[in-house]
Amino acid sequence: MIAKIVKGSSFKGVVNYILDREKDAKILVCDGLFAENKDTIAMSFEAQSKVNPKVTKPVGHISLAFHKEDEHRLTDRAMAGIALEYLKEMGITDTQVLIVRHFDKEHPHVHIAFNRIANNGRTISDRNERIRSARICKELTRKYGLYFANGKEQVKHHRLKEPDKTKYELYSILKSEVSRCGNWNILATNLKKQGVGMRFKYKSKSDEVQGVVFTMNGYSFSGSKIDRRFSYSKIDAALERNRHTERKEMQRPSRNEEQPTFHPESRGNDDLYNGSIGLFMSNATDSQSEENYFEEQLKRRNKKKKQRKIRF
Repeated sequence: MIAKIVKGSSFKGVVNYILDREKDAKILVCDGLFAENKDTIAMSFEAQSKVNPKVTKPVGHISLAFHKEDEHRLTDRAMAGIALEYLKEMGITDTQVLIVRHFDKEHPHVHIAFNRIANNGRTISDRNERIRSARICKELTRKYGLYFANGKEQVKHHRLKEPDKTKYELYSILKSEVSRCGNWNILATNLKKQGVGMRFKYKSKSDEVQGVVFTMNGYSFSGSKIDRRFSYSKIDAALERNRHTERKEMQRPSRNEEQPTFHPESRGNDDLYNGSIGLFMSNATDSQSEENYFEEQLKRRNKKKKQRKIRF
């Protein structure tokens, strides 16, 4: 679940967009508005906004998008409930709200139009709204067991426009090359083969490297702007790990060295057979000795019994 927040000045414009028939729009929530048609809805918004004319952008527009994996679970009622809970957590309460579901894309999504002028005339705060929104989206995604997209891997590259298209191409190339290169020179060489330029940013009046910039298709991005893992310090650490791993692999003895083959001298089948016979013969001798001993003891007892009978 992700949210995109926009502020504007035209209620008529946002209402016409949200309720566009080509988007197969369906109203889920309409609170505090005269909902006879698009014009009356826009007029209701505008009437309340005039209570606080100092606010030049009274229009609030939020789109909530969900992953297509959750489509079977997101009924109209479920989406309306999540949208209202999102608004409550954002502090967007006691004001006019229009929540509309669109069916023009493969992923479920709703559009929310709200009046930034509350019912009592106060202005609904937008302080740190994007930071708060990102946190709330994550919390609601976890709460309702919704699908978590895996970052940039979920981006549909073919739908991107420049410079974002080049930025994501750089992301894919760096992800592959940084993981297998052992130093900056090798990385620069491999990137150059793929049409990517690289240069360092230095601290003012010194040779201390402060950052790295990648250039492709006429666009330049600092590494951290492509992704946090591609800042100069993090790439440098990754290259060092690669070198360390490579050294360990080189120092590790081969399998033949670790497990030398031992070839004992063959004793031959006869020796093995004879040894076995000797083992069994030893056991047999011991058993025979025990039998002889008990026989002797038995004879002695019988002899003593006979002597007693003779005496009596």
